[in-house]
Parts: sequence; structure tokens; C-alpha cells
Amino acid sequence: MKLYALSGDPAKPCYVLSYKGLMIMLDCGLSISSVLNFLPLPLVQSPKFQCLPNWNCRDSDIQLEDGEIKECCGCAFVNSAPEFVPPLEKLIDFSEIDVILISNYTNMLALPYITEGTGFCGEVYATEPTLQIGRFFLEELVEYIEASPKESTARMWKEIQHQLPMPLNDVFKPKNWRHLFSMDAVNKSLARVRMTGYDQKLDIFGALQVTPISSGFCLGSSNWTIVSGQEKISYISGSSTLTTHPRPINQTALKYSDVVIMTGLTQAPHVNPDAMLGELCMNVMMTLRNGGSVLIPCYPSGVVYDLFECLSVSLDNQGFTQIPMFFISPVADSSLAYSNILAEWLSTSKQNKVYIPDEPFPHASLVKNAKLKHFKHIDSEGFSTEFRQPCVVFCGHPSLRFGDAVHFVELWGSNPLHTIIFTEPDFPHMQALAPYQPLAIKTVYCPIETSLNFQQANKLIKELKPGVLVIPENYTQPPAIAPQKLDLVIDPIPDKMIIKFKRGEVIKLPLKRKRGRVYLNPKMAKTICPQEVQPGVTVSTVTGVLQVKDNIHDLLPLEPTKEELADEHKSKPAGPPQPYSQLRTVRYEWGTLDINLLLKKLAQDGFTDLKVEQGSADEVTLLLPSEDTVIKVSEKSTDIVCGGKQSLRLKLRDLLLQCVQSF
Repeated sequence: MKLYALSGDPAKPCYVLSYKGLMIMLDCGLSISSVLNFLPLPLVQSPKFQCLPNWNCRDSDIQLEDGEIKECCGCAFVNSAPEFVPPLEKLIDFSEIDVILISNYTNMLALPYITEGTGFCGEVYATEPTLQIGRFFLEELVEYIEASPKESTARMWKEIQHQLPMPLNDVFKPKNWRHLFSMDAVNKSLARVRMTGYDQKLDIFGALQVTPISSGFCLGSSNWTIVSGQEKISYISGSSTLTTHPRPINQTALKYSDVVIMTGLTQAPHVNPDAMLGELCMNVMMTLRNGGSVLIPCYPSGVVYDLFECLSVSLDNQGFTQIPMFFISPVADSSLAYSNILAEWLSTSKQNKVYIPDEPFPHASLVKNAKLKHFKHIDSEGFSTEFRQPCVVFCGHPSLRFGDAVHFVELWGSNPLHTIIFTEPDFPHMQALAPYQPLAIKTVYCPIETSLNFQQANKLIKELKPGVLVIPENYTQPPAIAPQKLDLVIDPIPDKMIIKFKRGEVIKLPLKRKRGRVYLNPKMAKTICPQEVQPGVTVSTVTGVLQVKDNIHDLLPLEPTKEELADEHKSKPAGPPQPYSQLRTVRYEWGTLDINLLLKKLAQDGFTDLKVEQGSADEVTLLLPSEDTVIKVSEKSTDIVCGGKQSLRLKLRDLLLQCVQSF
């Protein structure tokens, strides 16, 4: 079994497992951090970005397109449509992928890159919330990019990357970056997805059985178990043991796996999400008291639901009941509506509200009471009428490179009364703000990450007791944000193997098939006559044809020839037909070869120039010079090598079989 690492970001995983002749892709995460190297895409032309000075190469022989690279406060940015880092294409042919298993909606944004225009014809499996909310993420991303198209595309900078200023001279293989796909590609790729439910066993070409297991991270998120006969593989990605709105993690189904592949641990291991939530509410209240407004760049689903709930309670407790909250996203209305019809995917406390009946999420009542107002864009009908300050605005994109958040940063950036709070750990907040500098707006970093931290992951691993643990290399060393924290790693497991990998590697996993399931034909089963060879041990011989079809092994009866059927009919003209296994005499050889008996029979058959060479303790070589033949006999095998004489080989084979025991 092999693992191909197509992604270098454990938070946006994409791996391929090669097993039993199948190619199984585990997630297809899209790395978006590359967009931080590009200038933001404002909804209208921005004087600030237009007035940024061009960067010019000192080498006069190198000519960039006019304005291709812009400088701002010592940093260089590409003035072009942003590009993304898809999974590695050269490591594996996407047309050979048989099945894609998606664990959650944050790990499926690269799906159009993999399924469209590559010859892909496999199956894609995901839960219903993963598919639908993943659609929201993809649609929002495409709409943001298409809303602010760039007139030209920067290309030359990639050819002189080593001569560029920071941070462009340090980016990883920009020639592999690609522009975003179209909405048509999104729709075609999502049409391939087959929805599945928790604990539903899915047959993969008869060779494997895969099952999605609740992971507790977000709505519809799942870990996957892959079972083949006696072997079990578990893929753990984006899991959480915290009590939030999704259904809790199912640990029992992951226990005692031969191999556990773990990824998607927290990107903010140095902070506690509950403490960050409290700090966020405190900063929001402080800003509102001073007459300022708050911008929270966010995704259209996920943690934002918990922020609505927490902030609405804090606003009421602090006497800010009239302060409006705005949720702005191209898919805002769809996201809010869809989240309230997902009872089966929610925690028990949220499910109980459905049966009262009541909405599981408080944002439904917030919308009814006009405390939470949602719009597709800032230019949507009614927004200018409803908008008033101070307020709290939730909008995308967290990278601050496109979307309505770009407008609010430009609008409020020069006012120190306002605050921008970063809750998504996908992007370093200072890099996100770099092209807007200098800024007076207050900046707060409160990463709220509910996926497993290292302490929780180590505890989970001990409880699961895996045979082999496979993890990204990043998890074996402290993160860059906290290099002194030596406890922020995956601990070694006594007497267990830990295999680490990094982007672009192909890892051999120590999982060998020891047994396989074979189905015995009922007709053959009736003819079996077990015999006791020792107390408690009963055996029987079986002779048949092994048929392998769709990775299912069937042992079928031998089919008789026409002559044998005729002979049977003549000998038994009346009565029911006898089982064919009784017609054919089959010998089963066993035991060790009697060399002395073989030499005697060879001499009797006219082989007089026989030479015997003793090799190691259990190996003997017989030479027949006149026949250009060698017979090698060892404890485990017997080989006959003769110069193209098939009749001689068969004759020697028959003599050999006469020198072993049989029944």
C-alpha cells in the first residue's frame, strides 16, 4: 500500500491511497494562502492601490509588464487576478483515481481542478451537508473573483522570482499556481458527488468497504474507515472533541485500525477557542461603547453560526440590543436557511429544539427580529437603507483579497474607533492587512479553531490503539507560531510505528494482506466430507475453479467435458445426476520429496548420466547433461529447467509426483 502526498498544507489535505489495485483520493483541499501575494480586488477602482509605486527590476534586460508588481510598505504584491495552489498534478494521473472520499466542506474546494478536464471518471462521496455547504463555499469564491475582473494577467514575474523583493522571492513553485475555475466547472464537478450518510457502508468495486463516521468538526464532517477483509484503515481529518453544534465524534468505529492516517489538526494550537470567543466578545463590546463598528471577515458557514449565537447574547447582556449585525455574502440567505433543516447532523441539544418545535440555531429568530440582517452584496437592494453604525459586520473573504471585506477595510481603515477581528486561522492577519498599510483601525487576532489540538490528538491516538500512525511531518515539530512549545507535537507511541510524510512524497505503508475472503459455491459445500485428523481439528479437501470478478472471489465447481457427461449418463442411466466432483479423481501431494526414490526412478527411465550436487542443507541439484536439464530441489520448491522440451518437462514432473506422498 502506498500513500501519495499531493498537498503540503495539513489543514487543506489531499492524499491518494493505492491499495488492492485501486486509487483512493482522501480529500481535495485547496490551499488559498497564495492569494496573500496578490493585491486586493476592490469592488470599485481604488485610488490607494492604483497609486502604489511599481517595482522595477535592477537588471535592465528584464522587462516586466507595466504595473505587474506593486510595492507597499516594503512588501511586493502581484497586480493580477489571484491564483491558487491546487493538489500536485505531476505525482499522479487524476484520470486513474477510482474514488474520492471528502471529509468536510473545507476540504473539497479543489474538486473542480481534479474532476474537470483531467479524464476523471471515478466516484465522489460526501455527506449531504458537506456537498451543499461546500457548494456555498465554491459559489461564493467564484462570485468574489468574477465580481472584480483584472484587465491583464501578470506572467513575467514567475520567470524572475529569485530577483523579486520579499515575500515574492520566497513563495513555493508559483508556476504550479492556477487561476480559479468557472462556475460551470463547479456545477459539473458537484454533479459527480454521491451523497451518503453516517455509518453507511459503501462498496468500492467489491474490493473495499468505506464508511463515513461522524467527526464532530462541522456540519456533516466525517472521518472514513476503509475495510478490506481482515485489514482496516482509518482516515481522520478535521475532527473535534469539543461540544459545539455538529454531531459528536464517533471514536468507537476508529479503534484498533491497522493504519490510521491523521491530518487536519488545529492551526492555532497555542490558544484555547473558548478563551478566544470570550476575548472576541469583549473587544466587540469595547468598540461599540466607543462608538466604533466591528468587521469580522468570515466564511459563509461554520464558526460564524456560533459567533451569531454568542454575540447576540453578549449584546443583549451589555444593553446593545439595538446594535445591528450584518451578514453579507453571495450565499448568505442560502446558508442561513439551510443550516436550520439539518437536524440529523446536529448535536443532541440542537436536535431537541427541532422537536419542540423550535429553530436549532438562534440566528433564525435573530433574522425574524431584525437583529441579524443578511444581504448578498453591499450593493444589494435595501442594504444602504438598513445600514447604520455602530454595527457588527460579518463578510468575506478572510484573506481580505476579494469580496465585500475589501470595501469595509478601505472604508474604516483610517478610523481608530473601528476594529477588525480575525477569527479564521487560515491566514496570518498581518499578511492579510499588508497591502492596506498604513492603517489606523484597531486589529485583533482571535483565532477560533475547534479541530483537535495536539493534547486532544495524543489522547485520541492512545484510545484508538492504531497499528501504524501516519502523520504529516509538520506534526512532529513545534509550529512556527510557537517554536518554543515543545509539547505541540504528536508524541511517540511505545512499540508502535509512526510514519511521517511531506508534500510530494510517496510513502510505502506496512500493510500486507494476509487473508482474503472466498465464497464457497453451495453445490460444492454439499459435497464436502470433513474428517477429523486430530481431536478438535477437522479438515476436508476442495477442488474447484477460483473465479475473481469485481474483486469478489468465488470457488465454483469444475465444469465437466461433454465426453465425461456422456460417460456419466451411460453408467447411470436412471436417477438424479451425481455431483461431478465424484467423477474426477484428484490427487493431493504433500510432504517432502524422496530424493533417493527419484534417483532410482530416473535411472529406471533411462537417465544414466545423472549427476547430483549438494547445495545448502536443504537444497539438492540434479544435472542431466545429455538432456540439457537441471532439477533444483529445496524444502519449499522444486524447479525443472529444460531447454525448451515441454514433453521432457512433463515426463520429469510425473516422475517427481510419484516420489511424494499423496491422497
